[in-house]
Amino acid sequence: MTRGATTIGDLAFYSLLALAAAGYFLLVVLLLLADLSYTSWSDILRVVSSKEVRFAFGLSLTTATLAAALSVLVATPTGYLLSRCSARASGAPNAWRSKLVAVADAVFDIPIVAPPLVIGVSLLILFKHPPFSWLSDAVVYEAPAVVLAQFVVACAFAVRTMRAAFDQISDRQEKVALTLGASRSTAFWTVALPQARVGLLTAATISWSRALGEFGPILVFASATRMRTEVLPTTIYLELQAGDLGAALAVSLLMIGLAVGVLIATRLLIRPGAAAGLLVGPQLTRPAHAD
Repeated sequence: MTRGATTIGDLAFYSLLALAAAGYFLLVVLLLLADLSYTSWSDILRVVSSKEVRFAFGLSLTTATLAAALSVLVATPTGYLLSRCSARASGAPNAWRSKLVAVADAVFDIPIVAPPLVIGVSLLILFKHPPFSWLSDAVVYEAPAVVLAQFVVACAFAVRTMRAAFDQISDRQEKVALTLGASRSTAFWTVALPQARVGLLTAATISWSRALGEFGPILVFASATRMRTEVLPTTIYLELQAGDLGAALAVSLLMIGLAVGVLIATRLLIRPGAAAGLLVGPQLTRPAHAD
């Protein structure tokens, strides 16, 4: 009787889980179908043949790639530092270190939780004061502003991803390398970083996708000038402002296609990497402070 009651309870539990998952899955599918129902091949061809959209497409790919590269470059050492310092600061004797790590961690999360328009306004104000004011004419409302606006937000997601990646990697092998005479930097480059390759790829994908879809900070800090600072999200905004819903949806579908393509390519690349990581040893999947 107990076994039957448990089985019924499990069935009800999984049914609720499936209902929640199916509801959200259906919502995403309906959103895509709604976009498709309000556009046509003529709209897509018109958008693709537009020189303004082609410019926005090229600028979007260029700036998103630059922002993602900068994000990974900054997020990798930052995530490693946060992960290792957090592990070493655990315990009463290092309570002050733990608080410092917590404060730093919260600051790195600000671009994630802050409203996008606030990020744009903050960047605009920053470049009105020394020592950045002399760069104002070369950055504000120019293409570099697009990269900087994308980077500020995308890097925060990359930092979070890289910290999670290093948290899952034990520092035991690094300690062994140090006892064998390796320097801290050598242990990082030859032991920790190769094990974090899946995290690196994930951080690059997340930061690139986030940079590609960034809108609020770009609109405020770089504006949406045709053939100058126009990227795909601002193209959608401009088309909506002009009342051309078909063109706006066509650009939206183009961005969705890019995002899906990146996700598929990343998952195809991550699977072999993840499998190779598991072959190294089960200790790599344990947090660094588990030892």
